[in-house]
Amino acid sequence: MKALELPLPLLASVAVTRGMLGMGAGLLLAPSLPDDRRQVIGWTLLAVGILSTIPLAADVLSRNREHR
Repeated sequence: MKALELPLPLLASVAVTRGMLGMGAGLLLAPSLPDDRRQVIGWTLLAVGILSTIPLAADVLSRNREHR
């Protein structure tokens, strides 16, 4: 089993990003809000989640390479 130590703020950022991705995808798929509001909120959360995942993933992967 591989172990990688991440600082708490980085781990929290990863968790929040994953939450935004999930909420955005859920809103796009759920008919709970009017279509126009649901789509705007869903696409916004999905886009922010994707865009913020890229630098976080790069940071985690670089830490993994340094750890080896």
